[in-house]
Amino acid sequence: MTELSRLPGPVMDLWEWQYQGSCRDVDDTLFFHPEGERGAARRRRAEAAKAICHGCPVMMECREASLRVREPYGVWGGLSEDERTAALAAMPASTTTRRVG
Repeated sequence: MTELSRLPGPVMDLWEWQYQGSCRDVDDTLFFHPEGERGAARRRRAEAAKAICHGCPVMMECREASLRVREPYGVWGGLSEDERTAALAAMPASTTTRRVG
């Protein structure tokens, strides 16, 4: 018989926090830059997205999830793509290595 205590919990338990996100009712194009967007337009869009994040009750859960999976695109948990890259580079290797199996 399978040892139930070793099985992962329900997936819903891992992601249920997303239902509380302030971004749920916002157009997702605010969080992801269109191809070719540069300069001031890109900064303004990202700052508007971050403003929504900073009032979000699950901002830290979102941020941690995006760092854990190394999310390459968009604003997540109040961090832009470049800010996540910098945060990951500043972390000790033992905290950024994903375990397999």
